[in-house]
Amino acid sequence: MMKTNLQQLLNQGHFVVTAEIGPPKGSDPQSIVRKTEQLNGYADAFNITDNQTAVARMSSLAGACIVRQQGMEPVFQMACRDRNRLALQADILGASALGIHNMLFVTGDHQSKGNHPHAKGVFDIDSIQLISIAKNLRDIHIFENQEMLKSKSPQVFIGGVSNPFVSSIPLRVDRLEKKIRAGADFIQTQSVFNLSRFEEWMDAVRDRDLDNQVHILAGITPLKSVKMMQRMKYHVPGVDIPDSLEKRILDAEDVEEEALLLTDELIRSIKLIKGVHGVHITALFWEQKIPEIVKKSGLLPR
Repeated sequence: MMKTNLQQLLNQGHFVVTAEIGPPKGSDPQSIVRKTEQLNGYADAFNITDNQTAVARMSSLAGACIVRQQGMEPVFQMACRDRNRLALQADILGASALGIHNMLFVTGDHQSKGNHPHAKGVFDIDSIQLISIAKNLRDIHIFENQEMLKSKSPQVFIGGVSNPFVSSIPLRVDRLEKKIRAGADFIQTQSVFNLSRFEEWMDAVRDRDLDNQVHILAGITPLKSVKMMQRMKYHVPGVDIPDSLEKRILDAEDVEEEALLLTDELIRSIKLIKGVHGVHITALFWEQKIPEIVKKSGLLPR
């Protein structure tokens, strides 16, 4: 089977970097092209979000195509919130036909949290079911209804997400294991701020030998402002920002400089944790800082 650049690097044991590119609230491809020009060479693959936080934007598939046209490797994100299993399977086949093979499957934030709270959520299936469907399309050439494909099966490097910071660690590791059993090849985690709690989660992951069954990429998000930090700490479910970290941002003379210093510290610490295979950088509305983050953290050359 064809292997993506991301898949090859992970299989070879390299510490990979993925980064997120948010599509625009409009149809101008240049908004994505400009970001690719800034980020080319600073990550191994680039996630294109799918109506992230339930806010309507350019489609992830279109964004992934634009990234690929710029000679960079996309990670096509798909949320179950907005499509049923017919549409999801159609998009898997379509993306593969277009040469897009890294795919990340999420259930999706509830529409009530976004800018169209009156929209009807689909949630026909969840992310674990979608991961299983993608694996079956790829490996045994069958649709969800057990019908056989009539032509080439999609080539998919299957991704999922995990949050080490909600509910109990055993429950979160149970859910991670279900995604691995369903067919996940790589996992990107919620943004890591509470390093000790993340290390506890990784201890539990290693105890079950799951780090040898899936590639884990730790989420990294620089806190570029006090407002952003407080919103994430107090209003974004599943984010764990310790009080000590909050104090560092609040007391900083230069918040942006402190945010970059903190990000560098987190990446360098995460690189030392056994079983972590890379980082996924989500620099919300601050993508231009990703090259600096990657350079400072000793993650070059890619």
